[in-house]
Amino acid sequence: MVWFKRAIPSIRTKDKRDTPEGLWSKCDACGAALHKKQLEDHLYTCPHCGFHFRISPDLYFSFLFDDGKWDEFDAQLRAADPLKFVDTKDYPERVRSTMQKSGKSEACRNATGKLGGSDTVISGMDFSFIGGSMGSVVGEKIARAADRSVELNAPLIVISQSGGARMMEGAFSLMQMAKTSARLTRLGERGIPFISLMTDPTMGGISASFAMLGDLNISEPKALIGFAGPRVIRDTIKRDLPEGFQRAEFLQEHGFVDTIVHRKDLRAQLIKLLGHMK
Repeated sequence: MVWFKRAIPSIRTKDKRDTPEGLWSKCDACGAALHKKQLEDHLYTCPHCGFHFRISPDLYFSFLFDDGKWDEFDAQLRAADPLKFVDTKDYPERVRSTMQKSGKSEACRNATGKLGGSDTVISGMDFSFIGGSMGSVVGEKIARAADRSVELNAPLIVISQSGGARMMEGAFSLMQMAKTSARLTRLGERGIPFISLMTDPTMGGISASFAMLGDLNISEPKALIGFAGPRVIRDTIKRDLPEGFQRAEFLQEHGFVDTIVHRKDLRAQLIKLLGHMK
């Protein structure tokens, strides 16, 4: 026997609308729910705790270059397969599927434009493309960015965001460490400023080569920077690591990072630093 019957359902589902995907993100540090517009307004940093989300090179270009205008170069370079590498799938297929999924062609983009009214070359890495790993294409792009800086007599900024060398290219990947480092020597010989911006993460062969060779080495807050990861080091030396080990603040305290800059201050700080280096 039904004692009560609702004349109108307590929960209406007829006009229910699903929340569009991608409108909300959760802060990995404090757990706050952040709306897409809120993130955009804060340059993809958490307004509550300051956590820096990983962003792509084109987003860096859009707020660093004057009026968000830049010209990309060497976008046509593509990875080869010199070792015929196969793991769960062959390397060319992995690159193709990553390109289709991400809409990007490689883990690095180069651009020229005005920064504070002066010609500047920026090379930005992208963790979303095979972990931002440095293969022959990434190494060649950074080398060409250095060449463009020499050609234009313009400062170079490299934004690192990578897990290290790309294992699918073996020794070819490791050779990029020497090539990029040698190219940067040409900037030093000509007195052209090179600023290295390390973001989360900057690891492996990236930190062991160009990322630590800047006239100024700067970092975003809390960025993970190092060669081997903390877990590998801890398991190797059988000792607990200091609190904050391999984070930007720890490295600044020990002299490996010159300054830490919040993303909202990055453009103004770069203009100021480059002005002092002219």
